[in-house]
Amino acid sequence: MNKTQPHCARDITWIFLFLLLSFLLLPSMVDGEVECKCKNDEDEGGEKVDKGLAKKYKIGAIVSILFASAVGVTLPLLSKIFPALHPEKDFFFMVKAFAAGVILSTGFIHVLPDAFQKLTPPCLCNHPWPDFSFAGFVAMLAAIGTLMVDSLATAYFKKSTLRNMDGVVDEEDLHNPHATHHDHSHAHASMPSPSTNLLRHRVISQVLELGIVVHSVIIGISLGASESPKTIRPLIAALTFHQFFEGMGLGGCISQARLKRRAVIIMALFFSLTTPVGIAIGMIISGGYDENEPRALIVEGVLNAASAGILIYMSLVDLLAPDLMHPKIQASTTLQIGVNTSLVIGAAFMSLLAKWA
Repeated sequence: MNKTQPHCARDITWIFLFLLLSFLLLPSMVDGEVECKCKNDEDEGGEKVDKGLAKKYKIGAIVSILFASAVGVTLPLLSKIFPALHPEKDFFFMVKAFAAGVILSTGFIHVLPDAFQKLTPPCLCNHPWPDFSFAGFVAMLAAIGTLMVDSLATAYFKKSTLRNMDGVVDEEDLHNPHATHHDHSHAHASMPSPSTNLLRHRVISQVLELGIVVHSVIIGISLGASESPKTIRPLIAALTFHQFFEGMGLGGCISQARLKRRAVIIMALFFSLTTPVGIAIGMIISGGYDENEPRALIVEGVLNAASAGILIYMSLVDLLAPDLMHPKIQASTTLQIGVNTSLVIGAAFMSLLAKWA
């Protein structure tokens, strides 16, 4: 197989993702005035602003979330040290289902409602925002775009793999006059290609990380820009839990993708640092940042909606569906019950955290 093919497929994936995000950000060019307010930042949660105490909480949040993110994304990559976390083990399926439930709930309960709030009254009252469900529309476009990226990148690599197989078959035919090219081609085409499955895992891991990173940056900036200790305190616990299990889900996908060590380290670091860096950015811009300013509302709302669409699609289609249809799970009623229970518990816990986050 040509070694450049995985790189070509990866480049195509990122080109599609860039074009998708560029299209989704077009609404942010629309400006307008906010006629009504979302929330009074001067008295968040009924508690007065305390910048000194809030800063201490933010530093604690950076340390806590960084540690939880790093541990969560790293654990599935250490299957040699923790055999229970090997992708073919029963426990791994249950952990991955729990993490998928967390990601699914994040999209539906945390991210998408926030997008609706920012893109509709009372936050944005001017035309055209009250006239159409932009948050739902952007989430739908993001889910469709993710499906297209997933499908096109996988199809591209599969065709390239089959072309290479045809070349190998031709060489075999020269040495075996009793074999026909058609017979070989049919045999190869009917067999599942490990390379194709591997590429799917790589596409899944990259697209999932993109969706997680987008909303993690927004969450981090929002926390860093807040000056209310009462608002920050529950967010620390909620985001620590959230990042740990999102990391578990992402780490499982990275593990199945069998990437090179350098790529694994880069993806793990990128995920671990995203929210802490977002908090740091929020702290820096907190003096001049107004989350109720129209442009900020539109950008955050659109990115949240896009992130929600990606997360919902990825959790259902790329994380849960393949595992629930896996022959090992299908053959075991006990494992089916365990995986579905883990999914429900993960979604329920993350949904419950919406009360504080």
